[in-house]
Amino acid sequence: MKQRPALAGLTLMLVAVLSACGGGADKGDGHGGGKGGGYSKPHSDQVRGLYDAVRHLPRKTVKGTRAHMVKECDPATRKVKHTSRSGSGKRKTTRTWYTTERYKQCHKVRKGSETYTRVVRTERWCVRLDDVNGKRAKDDLWFRVSHATYSDVHGKDEHARVKFEPRARGC
Repeated sequence: MKQRPALAGLTLMLVAVLSACGGGADKGDGHGGGKGGGYSKPHSDQVRGLYDAVRHLPRKTVKGTRAHMVKECDPATRKVKHTSRSGSGKRKTTRTWYTTERYKQCHKVRKGSETYTRVVRTERWCVRLDDVNGKRAKDDLWFRVSHATYSDVHGKDEHARVKFEPRARGC
């Protein structure tokens, strides 16, 4: 019989703590009360406007020369120290001896030159828009886009309404 008042008191404390943590009117923002915070729509970088032109810039490469490096190894040796302890108390003895370890010492050496292809400009697909985001003053703006977006826009009529997410501004 003595446990019931203690159990009732514990239940009352539990209810009080839980209502303090999650209490208040739900504002519909995903959190229990409070201002701001909440879940908002993810920010979208999409642009919209009137299709004006497209441009494809192929990858641009140049030939270059550089030193041709080759790995060369020479045999080498090093002295290694070994120790051994034995005994206990006053009769401890330490024996030391050395051995010669063989290994290869490697380094890179220049042996002539080699040619290689260096990329100066990556391949780009661009779209030019007028009236960007509904602003008539924003005309002839270039946006770098993916190949798929470029293909979709390229087949449309001039001044058709388009909407896409650009990779970068400019071309």
